[in-house]
Amino acid sequence: MKLEREDLDWAAREEIITPEQAEILWDALSQRYQHSEDYQNRPRFNFANFAYYFGALIVILAMGWFMTKAWESFGGAGLFFIAVAYAISFSLVGKSLYFQQNLKISGSLLFTMAVCMIPLAIYGLQRWTGFWIQTEPGIYRGFYEWVKGSWVLMELGTIIAALITLKFVRFPFLTAPIAFCLWFMSMDLTPIIFGEDNFDWKNRALISMWFGIVCLIVAYLIDLKTRRSEGDFAFWLYLFGLFSFWFSLPFLGDDTEWSRFLYCLTNLGLIVLSLLLKRRLFMVFGAIGVFYYLGYLAYQVFEESILFPFCLTILGLAIIYIGVMYQRHYRNIERYLERVIPLELRNLLPKER
Repeated sequence: MKLEREDLDWAAREEIITPEQAEILWDALSQRYQHSEDYQNRPRFNFANFAYYFGALIVILAMGWFMTKAWESFGGAGLFFIAVAYAISFSLVGKSLYFQQNLKISGSLLFTMAVCMIPLAIYGLQRWTGFWIQTEPGIYRGFYEWVKGSWVLMELGTIIAALITLKFVRFPFLTAPIAFCLWFMSMDLTPIIFGEDNFDWKNRALISMWFGIVCLIVAYLIDLKTRRSEGDFAFWLYLFGLFSFWFSLPFLGDDTEWSRFLYCLTNLGLIVLSLLLKRRLFMVFGAIGVFYYLGYLAYQVFEESILFPFCLTILGLAIIYIGVMYQRHYRNIERYLERVIPLELRNLLPKER
């Protein structure tokens, strides 16, 4: 719950406290939190934080996705030492900002930038030594474009580096490179498991689906153990887990109406999970999937039907009505659910603490 000035004004209008007490209380709370360490380092949208994140993303993309072919001229040893120099420099400056100057966000982002140099360092070392799990994968920029088993060590090294950094720097954005590399690994493991020349889209989708499920389970366990008010360490795992799971679904089903209906039910299940886990991401992915299925029905199954749009209109209005009723009576609904759902089951649901 966030307390705003309007809340105290409301309490004064309701004569719970006097207007003078509301003014004194607001001034006291403002003085207390504006000078606290938690307030100074709380993630919020302002120019300073925008500059921190925007600058960090430019550096990460410049040394990754946007890296040109000309960098290959440095050779494996050159790329390795450049990446290591970047990582050490970012870590030293990040240590100063985070631990000595109490600039947690900017310092943490520099540690994140250091972690994001690990794939380039491992790539350079592998190119230098000539050691690859499978065949030579090509230039470094291909890491972000092509599915190849030889990238796996780069992803594994980045995950390990991020986990070690998280032990000392409690920063939720550090889970982003972990989730990103897990997502890539779900694709790059496919040619290792099924053979470089024998894997197809269905095999790739199967591995991706199971990786997505594992990511979602890990994110859920993190959600149970941590307080979101102290940092949302599960968000990025939820995001990339959903990417991996959700995008694999269309490739796993057969070309039958039952398979498509099951796809719709799965997406409806994601919407239900969004309510239970208090995660909007599940609702977004689930809603897109349901609309995709309805679009298929409209353009393929009921293309000549006059009644189908009317039926969808009635369905949409019914859902809006249910939403209105829920908003009016949600407190009574929550009390009822608390009575009927056992405490053991309620403890299995994350809380926005």
